[in-house]
Amino acid sequence: MKQQKFKIYLEYNGTNYAGWQKQKNAKTIQGTLIDTVRNIFKKSKGENQFIDLQGSGRTDKGVHAYMQVAHLECKTMLAPEILKFKMNDELPSDINILEIEKVEDKFHARHSAKSREYIYRISKRRTAFEKKYVWWIKDRLDVQKMKNAAKLFKGMHDFRSFSEKTDEDISTKVLVDDIEIRDEKDLITIRLKASHFLWKMVRRMVGVLAEVGRGNIREENIIELLRTYSDVPAKFTAPPSGLFLSKIIY
Repeated sequence: MKQQKFKIYLEYNGTNYAGWQKQKNAKTIQGTLIDTVRNIFKKSKGENQFIDLQGSGRTDKGVHAYMQVAHLECKTMLAPEILKFKMNDELPSDINILEIEKVEDKFHARHSAKSREYIYRISKRRTAFEKKYVWWIKDRLDVQKMKNAAKLFKGMHDFRSFSEKTDEDISTKVLVDDIEIRDEKDLITIRLKASHFLWKMVRRMVGVLAEVGRGNIREENIIELLRTYSDVPAKFTAPPSGLFLSKIIY
C-alpha cells in the first residue's frame, strides 16, 4: 500500500480537553484523533504502520473550533468518505469530522496556511445554555470605544506584550489583517484574522478590549503596549470558553 496524505476538516468542543497538542498525561484533540486512526487500522490489521497527524495550529485548553484543519499521513486503501465515516463512528461526540479529501504530499496543514481566523464571543447576560461557549461580562461595555481601539491592532505590530513566551516563537511580530466587532442583542462577537497568532495573543487582545469597553484602558495605552513590552495584558487574559478557531485560509 502506498503512503497517502489526507486533508481533514473538523470541529470540536474543547471544554474537556487540554488543548490540541498531544500530551503524555492529558486528553487532547490531536491525541484523541491519532488514537482513533490507530484503532481503525488495527481493526484493518495495519496496526504497525506509521501515522502522522498535524494540525494547522495549536488551540489552548478549553478553546473550541468551528473549523480546524489537519493533515493525516498513512497507508490505507480506504476512500476519504469511508475514512470519515469510520472516524466519526469512533470519535467522542465533542469531536466531529466535517470532510476528508486527498491532497498532494507537499501539503502541510500548518506551513501551507496563509492566514487564520478566530472568533471570540462575549455574552451580555447570564445564560443557561452557552456558559461553556462565551465569556459573560456583567459590566456594561462601550462597544464603540472597543471598535475604535480594535483598529489600532490592524497591520504589522510587535505583540510581545500580548503573548506568552515560548521557545518556538522566533518573532513576536504579527500581521493582523482585520478585526471586526459586532454588537448583536445579547452577544458581542469579535472576529480576528491574521497571518498567525502567538500563544494567548487573541485572549489577551480581547481582554484588553474588554477593559477599553469598561473605561479602564484608553487608546493611547494600547499604542504604548504595542510599542514597548508590558505584562499588563496578561492580567486581563480572557477565558478560553469564548474562543473559537473559525477558519484556515490556504
